[in-house]
Amino acid sequence: MRSAAPAVWRAWAAGLGVLLLAGFIVLGVLVGARPLPWDFDVRDAFVGEHQGPLGPAVTVVSDILGPVLPALLGVSLLVAALLCHRRGDRARASVLLRITAVLVLCRLTSFVFKPLFDRDRPRIYPDLSYPSGHVVSVATFSVGVLLLCAWFTAGLLRWAVPAVMLLTVAAAALRLVLGVHWLTDTIGAALAVTGVGLVTSAAFGLLPAGRDRETSRAQPA
Repeated sequence: MRSAAPAVWRAWAAGLGVLLLAGFIVLGVLVGARPLPWDFDVRDAFVGEHQGPLGPAVTVVSDILGPVLPALLGVSLLVAALLCHRRGDRARASVLLRITAVLVLCRLTSFVFKPLFDRDRPRIYPDLSYPSGHVVSVATFSVGVLLLCAWFTAGLLRWAVPAVMLLTVAAAALRLVLGVHWLTDTIGAALAVTGVGLVTSAAFGLLPAGRDRETSRAQPA
């Protein structure tokens, strides 16, 4: 039974990821023609806030909690992978490169699906709306952080999980306050990134079972 556990875990995680992606697509189809009542309620609650005294500050924080985070993490992972490879630590370099690949695929959800759903913003604003690119970015960063913790500092996971969840919620809230996204844009972004993150992590052997196998292989005989 124990030998079958890793395969079962990978299948479970990949299946959950597929379900989340399906939920993301269904939600996008549902809101494509007309936003949900919740979308209008949230939009109306923050109408004009971006023009208020806190608007510039909220914009700056929102820009920080956006595409810059996964970009910086991805570059850092590539540099770290190169350094590990030069030191002969190919197992660690492989893990870092695979996490980078997951980051890229998660981040692509915004670029790939926005043109497909072609949803307008709540107010006049450049680019399309579904899913929120900023929330995709922060959620992608969160996936990368959690994978790094799972592989190299597992003891930090209990702190990292709530921290990155709060970070993603904060990014979504800022986009709603600025009035540049519907509520369902932010929910869809979280669904898409979590789904892609689970599927690709399972495919690339980055789940705990993959870690255990890699660790045992890297240990000296």
